[in-house]
Amino acid sequence: MSPHRPLHGAGLGLRRALQRPLQDTPDAAIDFLEIAPENWIHVGGALGRTLRHFTERYPFVCHGLSLSLGGPAPLDETLLVKIRRLMDSHGIALYSEHLSFCSDDGQLYDLLPVPFTDEAVRWIAARIRRAQDILGRRMAVENVSYYLAAGQELSEIDFVRAVLQEADCDLLLDVNNIYVNSVNHGYDAEAFLAAMPGERIAYYHVAGHFNEAPDLIVDTHGAPVIDPVWDLLGKAYARFGVRPTLLERDTNIPPLAELLGELAQIRSLQRDHAAAPSRHAHAV
Repeated sequence: MSPHRPLHGAGLGLRRALQRPLQDTPDAAIDFLEIAPENWIHVGGALGRTLRHFTERYPFVCHGLSLSLGGPAPLDETLLVKIRRLMDSHGIALYSEHLSFCSDDGQLYDLLPVPFTDEAVRWIAARIRRAQDILGRRMAVENVSYYLAAGQELSEIDFVRAVLQEADCDLLLDVNNIYVNSVNHGYDAEAFLAAMPGERIAYYHVAGHFNEAPDLIVDTHGAPVIDPVWDLLGKAYARFGVRPTLLERDTNIPPLAELLGELAQIRSLQRDHAAAPSRHAHAV
């Protein structure tokens, strides 16, 4: 078992298209990497050696895609056991997943919103607690982007806070998703940010998106981060203190040099706020 290394600084998702250029990149250019464990749990041979090469160079986080925390089907405990083996083998301390569902009788291949209800809070929180038991570590759940919300008994803010409290888990705060939802659903992004429990934030995501219409943004992870999202990230640092921050880029992947430029912008914001006192202690 490899020793766990804490996350810090600015990170990037390990995409297949980036593996070769990353091998030739100085270690200091990137602080940590993120993978979807589902894509790696059965990988051996040359790709397995590639993953080992990177996990020996960098701290890693596993960001799940298919656990379907809000789904009606039984929790996939077999998958969780496999993810734990992968994480233990590579010394990965943190696992995160989406506060959504993505399966019923089979995979739906999308991250769908769950009803914002007290019943959903209890259902999801119980599944998170069970997942943490199997993983043998705390996990973080991500606030997701959504385009239609059915059965809203609670506000999104109250729903997210209730799940975190009931499950006693951490938060992956996706700053771009706050911005996207604020436009799509007409709320104040800064007010949403201020209501988040800063003591539970494990790390941040930032990403780009696609403007379908003036009042409709699609969270594509396929474009550079825009200025309002950078501004919101700076406000998060000012309020909660600097935390590790990952740049998501899943489609339209540019040359690595362009992504490193965005990582440099994250680091610049982190330096600007490094001396700023956090209003909330970090409890990860």
